[in-house]
Amino acid sequence: MLTIRLSRVGTTKRPFYRVVVVESSAPRDGRFVEILGHYNPRAEPEVLEVDRARVSHWISNGASPSDTVRTLLARHPVPDPADASVEAAEAPAVVETATPAESADETQAVT
Repeated sequence: MLTIRLSRVGTTKRPFYRVVVVESSAPRDGRFVEILGHYNPRAEPEVLEVDRARVSHWISNGASPSDTVRTLLARHPVPDPADASVEAAEAPAVVETATPAESADETQAVT
């Protein structure tokens, strides 16, 4: 059975983790199937960078996330790209208009 869990790659007293897909019987830092991202608990604020599409792919194929990975994914939500494009489209555009005096100055400078 496949599991999505953390694999430690940091040095002593400086933990840094990879989010990996592994066989559940494999050792913590052993052989993995795919690296999905990384997690840095020492950064302020803590950093979790994960390929959410690949995580959902592996979960749909039967991999189960560990309790820690499940908690991290819930704590660090990623906004949906479709929602971001809708918000950008709804934002009003700022249009700067030139006063007649400014446009007259520009035409005189050009000639």
